[in-house]
Formats: sequence, structure tokens, C-alpha cells
Amino acid sequence: APQKPANEQVIQPEVERRDLRLPRFPSKDFEVGVYGGLYATENFGSSGVGGLRLGYHITEDFFVQGHYGRTKISDEAFRNIFPDSGPLPSRNEPLTYYNLSAGWNILPGEVFWGGNRAFASQVYLMAGVGSTKFNTGRGDLKRQTINLGLGMRVLLRDRIGLQVDLRDQMMKLDILGEDARRHHLELTTGVSYFF
Repeated sequence: APQKPANEQVIQPEVERRDLRLPRFPSKDFEVGVYGGLYATENFGSSGVGGLRLGYHITEDFFVQGHYGRTKISDEAFRNIFPDSGPLPSRNEPLTYYNLSAGWNILPGEVFWGGNRAFASQVYLMAGVGSTKFNTGRGDLKRQTINLGLGMRVLLRDRIGLQVDLRDQMMKLDILGEDARRHHLELTTGVSYFF
């Protein structure tokens, strides 16, 4: 009798393959959010700021975000010294800005709340360019703005995240007779929805 090879399969399976519909999970690469906090202008004090954020997460490590924010600047300190004049047309002037920034998640990890809860988190660096506009009494002044910053994002749910950002908005400005790079610091917190 002929010998069978030692590795020959004894039972041949007869399984019919089924067509499966794979579930479509949303990518959650896009985010939209709101934020608020403090905006400190060099020479004009600090005030509340609010804005909108729109972002796209290219990979787990890199993302881009666009911001639009609005605040007020005040020359109250100048008017206390010179009551009839100040560098701005009125005591309070609106300041608006928009920018596009690139971000890098440098420390992905988790934040623990109590003994049973852990939330995904990311510490990131950001840099970008944009424009800042406000009125100086000589008409609307627009300046190109460079922003650098860092932040932290905590994902509370699958689609909801909390963010804290600290950014330095830098621009060249001659409003007090000296052409210099001005630093406007912004500290904000906000909530984002991912889709």
C-alpha cells in the first residue's frame, strides 16, 4: 500500500465563506470647538477673549488648527496719566485675530481621575501665522502675527475633548513711537467635538 505523507490533512474542511459588511467607524480626524480665557496685550493690559477653533488631525502625532478670536484692548493706563488723549480712539477697542497653526503631540498619555478612570491625553507644541486687527485712531491696523505655544488636550469621551492652550502672539508694531516686536500672551481653555 502506498504511504501517505506524515503532514497530510486528515479532514478537509468544507466551509462556505460569507460576505461580511465591515462596520464604518467615523475617522474623528476633524474637530470643531469654542474657547475662552485671558488675552494680555503688551502696553494695553489684559481682558477676556473668546473664539472658535477648527482642526484636522493628519496623523496621531501631527495636526493643523485654525483659530478666530475676539477681545478688547484698553488704553485706560494712558488716559489716567493724560486724561484727554490716548493712543486709541476710545478707551476700549475691539481686537480680532485669526491664525493657522501646525501642532505636534509630543507627550501622548493618560490622565487618571480616581482609581478607576483614565482619559487619553496629549501635550502638544504649536506654531503658526495669522493676522491681528484693531483700531488705532488712524484707521484699522492689520499686522501679520506669528504664534508659538503649547497646550494639553484631554479626551473625556470618544468625541469630546477639553483643551488648555498658552500662546504667544507676536507682531511688529509702532503704536507708541517705537517700532518693536510686541508679545500678546493668551491663556485659554475650551471644549472640542471630534467628528
